[in-house]
Amino acid sequence: MDNKENIGQIDHDRINVNYELRYWSSKFGVTAENLKKAVEAAGMSAKEVEQI
Repeated sequence: MDNKENIGQIDHDRINVNYELRYWSSKFGVTAENLKKAVEAAGMSAKEVEQI
């Protein structure tokens, strides 16, 4: 069974909105909803999302 509390370290190149939503929203200064939309548009690459 997966332990969702034990997610390991954050991958600073890719955004996992299921586990890292709070971290990336704070880093980019956006709402969780806007981050999800950016990931949908640009994919999981942090560099691509940051450019949006």
